[in-house]
Amino acid sequence: MKKYFLPVVLLVSVCNANAGMRQYAANLDNSKWQLSNQSRLECTLSHNIPNYGEAKFYSKADRKSNLEFELDMMRLPDNYSLAEVRSVAPKWRPGVAGYTLANMKLHKQFAPSLPKKVAWTMLNELDQGMSPTFYYNDWYRSSEKISVGLSTAKFKRAYQEFVSCVGNLLDYNFDDISYTVLNYQFGTDDLTKASKRKLAMIAEYLSLDTELELVLIDGYTDSYGPRNANYKMSQRRANNIREQFVKTGIDPSRIEANGYGEKRHIASNDSIIGREKNRRVVIRMDKP
Repeated sequence: MKKYFLPVVLLVSVCNANAGMRQYAANLDNSKWQLSNQSRLECTLSHNIPNYGEAKFYSKADRKSNLEFELDMMRLPDNYSLAEVRSVAPKWRPGVAGYTLANMKLHKQFAPSLPKKVAWTMLNELDQGMSPTFYYNDWYRSSEKISVGLSTAKFKRAYQEFVSCVGNLLDYNFDDISYTVLNYQFGTDDLTKASKRKLAMIAEYLSLDTELELVLIDGYTDSYGPRNANYKMSQRRANNIREQFVKTGIDPSRIEANGYGEKRHIASNDSIIGREKNRRVVIRMDKP
């Protein structure tokens, strides 16, 4: 009788561990990982969790490498609590021990998220065949625990596409170019080398971002030369920039170009450096 006693106790313990646990996870048949957003501005790797919601890993164009994870729940948290994030071995890997990756804050009526380091760790665990799983107490039944697992099925190919997408993101974002000053060489419509690089960045961004509502282009000159000629030059500079943007596919009705000649100097015209600062086009962009 003694040799049967330990297995019986273990069986009872396992049953008790699963009692009161509500589990959500995709199985082999309905597991689906996909790039739901793929551009040079943002990459999103998403995974549907049946009857629960969607898990999303996303990275955006920026000077710094970034990644974030979001658990988009159908039913948002009803109060503040913590969820334990564990790396769990799937059923087909018996004997492999799981371990805690992090704790995730659950805020009332907000989809919870995790920062870059934890998000990359979760992706690495999935790539190694482990399943990141979230455990937290039900908000309405304190005796019941909820388990939400990310399936490893059909993950690798989508993950490779996601990594490739992230590697192709722009190394600047909207905030870097939303207000830009371009400067000109003396007496010409030729931009300085640095301003040409900035203009190329803006043109590339405009060709990708369809949410921009308005692009304002204001041209200015220094005070050297006839005032009327300076006014015409400032208008010509602004219009040239506008035409370049239109060529990228931006709706002309969303671009306003104006010349102000010698008005609104930002530096003294008594020095070469000051005059160079005044020979400028200012580009301002707005989005929702």
